[in-house]
This record gives sequence, structure tokens and C-alpha cells, in this order.
Amino acid sequence: MTDHSSRPLILCIVGARPNFMKMAPILSALRDPSSGFDTLLLHTGQHYDESMYRALFADLNIPPPDINLEVGSGNHAEQTARIMQGFDPVLVERAPAAILVVGDVNSTVACTLVAAKRQVPVIHVEAGLRSFDRAMPEEINRVVTDQLSDILFTTEKQAQTNLLREGIAPERIHFVGNVMIDNLFHNLPRTIPVETTLQQAGLPALPGSPSAPFALVTLHRPSNVDDPEILRSLLNTFTEIAQQLPLIFPLHPRTRQKIEHFGLSPLLQNPSLVVLPPLGYLPLLGLMKSARLVLTDSGGIQEETTALGVPCLTLRQNTERPITIDEGTNLLVGHDPARIREAVAVILSGKGKSGRIPEYWDGHAAQRIVEHLRGFFGLSVA
Repeated sequence: MTDHSSRPLILCIVGARPNFMKMAPILSALRDPSSGFDTLLLHTGQHYDESMYRALFADLNIPPPDINLEVGSGNHAEQTARIMQGFDPVLVERAPAAILVVGDVNSTVACTLVAAKRQVPVIHVEAGLRSFDRAMPEEINRVVTDQLSDILFTTEKQAQTNLLREGIAPERIHFVGNVMIDNLFHNLPRTIPVETTLQQAGLPALPGSPSAPFALVTLHRPSNVDDPEILRSLLNTFTEIAQQLPLIFPLHPRTRQKIEHFGLSPLLQNPSLVVLPPLGYLPLLGLMKSARLVLTDSGGIQEETTALGVPCLTLRQNTERPITIDEGTNLLVGHDPARIREAVAVILSGKGKSGRIPEYWDGHAAQRIVEHLRGFFGLSVA
């Protein structure tokens, strides 16, 4: 029988949908019997759509969380405070050797603050990404989390430059690659075909299927959906683009609520604008890899399209993932209709960016993370 008494316990924290995609390969590597670690998975409940999470757990082969704080929605202060209140007694009771957080959501910074004050080491995966826009709540979360973390794992070399500039000791920083891409490569063979996704939503196949060209759209950031004029302009632009090729638009619950609240639902009626309910990871990945181009305000999709070689137009003024522009397929277009239309025209003419896969985006970042952690905790390094 294996003696687990000396195995360090890592308490892994997730709170929002992208966290699960990043955590899946890390959990798999940590839960390998040879890793030397024990783990617990804690879900803060920051994002709490039950149907979305059932699908996500199934898609990613993640077991249900060991602990669910069920904090629910609220503004940034309310949500962060509830997570801290719920997490503190769990941290005291479970007494982990360290906590592991990913990304930049409220759960990330809230649990980091609690652990730092309790003198529990913090491991931050996806450290050092910067948009240099403090108007983004996520930017505040990134900066605070990195300042308090003991081990910082980066996805790209520019992130280390950012961290060093902010006074982070170099020995705390480790370039390991991108666990989001680990997850993508692992799941590519399991993606759901576009035709199946449309059929399951009760929609007809695209004209010319199964190889008909289409664009994929995702939209959820407050900067795009909270202002009725910006949202109206984007929806009108999508309608114009849909005259050239169909747009498949899985509608985030928050985006749908804003569209209905602002009375913009008629703008979704164009037959070439294929509106879908929120999708699980495997059907969304199936759409992404088959799309002629992707329009998005998602950080993770910027990375995934770069790994897939699919042209990506990011509907934001800045990005914390500049490597997807410098080396990948991504182009920042903001929410200006003329810029968006021009960029789409370039891609459809065959002159879009081809890009390349960045260093260490090779599907093995999680294994590198575990090896670094084994060294940190004094375990023999394989």
C-alpha cells in the first residue's frame, strides 16, 4: 500500500469556465500516481450555470469538484468578498502544502489573498500576462496575484519580462508553456462535428455542408456587451459579414440577457446568423477548428486559434496575449465596423495571417509544471 502521509497536498482552485480547461491537464498530471502529490479540486461557484458545467465536466473528463463554495454572481467586490469568506475556513481545515490558481478571474485573486495572509504558498499558472489596461478588472487580478505568488508559471517569454519589471524575483518564474494548448491537443480527436452541433440545436445544416465555409463568433466581455451602442454596432457588423459567409454565434447567457434588455433581439434574425445556445468545450472546439475565421473577445480563443492556425479577429482594443499577434494568427480590430470588415475581407481573399505555434505550446506544459513542483517540494525529479 502506498503511504500518502508525506505527499504534499495541492489545493487546486477553479471558478470560471476557462479555469476548468486550464486545470484539466494539470489535474491529470498531478493525479498521476508517480507525481508524488495529492490534490483537491475546489470550485468557488463564481460561474454557476449548472447545465454548462455538467457538459464541461463531461467534455474534459474532470470529476466533480471535491469542494464547491457556491458563491454565485455579484459585483466584483461582493463576489471577491464571498469567495474569501468561504475559502478561508476550507484552507484552515484542509491545510494544503500550497494552493494552485490559474488565470485572472475573481476566484484567482480572492483565494490568493486568503492563502498569502495564511502563509500558504501560492502557485500561479498563466502568470505575467499583461494588457497594461487597468480598466480591465482582470488586469488588477493578474498584477495582485503575481505579486503574492511564490511560484509563477508562464506561457510565453514576454511574461517573464513583465514580471521582472514588476520586481518579481527571477527564481520564482518558470517558463513552462501553455496548459490551455495541452487541453486543446488532448481533446482534438474528440471534437464534435459542426453538423452534429447544429442538428442537436434543431437547426439545419449550412448550405454546402459538410465543408461549407463559415465564421465563428463569441462575445461576452462587458466592454462589448454592456454598452448598447457598441453592442448594436457589433451585431450590425456581424449581419453584414453574414452576407458573405454564415456566422455561427453561440450566445453567452450574459450576452443574450444584454441583447434582450437593450431591445436588440431583432438584429439576431438574419438567416445567415446562426445563433446557438451556450456550448460545451468539445462542440465549440469542433466549430473553432473548422471555421474559416473566428471573431472573439475571449483570451483563451486567441490562444487556441493560434495553435489551430485559424485566423482570429479579436474584438478588443488590447490583449494580454501579445504572442498570439506577434507569432500567431490573431489581429486586434477593436469594435470599429470598418476595421472589422476590412480584416474579414483580407482573410477571405486568402491574405490573412498564417502564424506559427509558439515555443512550448506543445501539449506538455502540465508535465513541466509537475516537475518544477517536485523540485520545489523536495521530491525526486524524474
